[in-house]
Amino acid sequence: MDSSLVKAFAPTGRLRASINLGNPILANQDPATGQPVGVSIDLAREFAKRLGVELELVVTQTASKSVVALKNEQADIGFFAIDPLRGQEISFTAPYVLIEGGYLVRDASPLQRNEEVDQTGVRVAVGAGSAYDLYLSRELKAAQIVRAPSSPATVDTFIEQHLEVAAGVKQQLQADAQRVPGLRLLPGRFMVIQQALGTPKSRGQIAADSLCSFVEVMKSSGFVAAALKRHGIQGAIVAPLQS
Repeated sequence: MDSSLVKAFAPTGRLRASINLGNPILANQDPATGQPVGVSIDLAREFAKRLGVELELVVTQTASKSVVALKNEQADIGFFAIDPLRGQEISFTAPYVLIEGGYLVRDASPLQRNEEVDQTGVRVAVGAGSAYDLYLSRELKAAQIVRAPSSPATVDTFIEQHLEVAAGVKQQLQADAQRVPGLRLLPGRFMVIQQALGTPKSRGQIAADSLCSFVEVMKSSGFVAAALKRHGIQGAIVAPLQS
């Protein structure tokens, strides 16, 4: 890449990628090595390769901390759900994968449809600062939001505090329903998360455009699809190409 782009993306001489382990579809910790693995790491490694610099992972446990790392210039790129609030300081690419958000309830719950959740007396557990938190904070008018410390802790908070609903990544909720007896997912989805790459707006429009082009190449070449398959990810799909 052009030397000016390398300087924009890697002012420290390395590409620092903010990685959120709170979204298991995109990043996990390898039980054998303890190292982060996943689609987002694969993309970060490929982008660093194209820049011709080493990759440094800035690992966090929650989406909110991952966003803060990027906003504070402690990272050069990050992997986030597109959200207008985050977009005030971050330049987003088009999405590279789409992920469904779902609701989890107890078997005995009277709730049967997603549309029934937003009513008085319903408390919804959600990971603090996650895309689901940001979305539901805007959309829910009657239900109460209860924020768990992180997205992976959402169902535990839901159980411990005897709440009515847990909200989050559909695949994570399905895994929790298998882990904890007596739970079920409401059919369908309440939102679709658009997962994208982002860089601080301070890096300039040329850098933002370059990152956008990289994402489109990664989708059109089959790189993203192959990464999803390699890591055994189900329920997430490659986002459509942008014109």
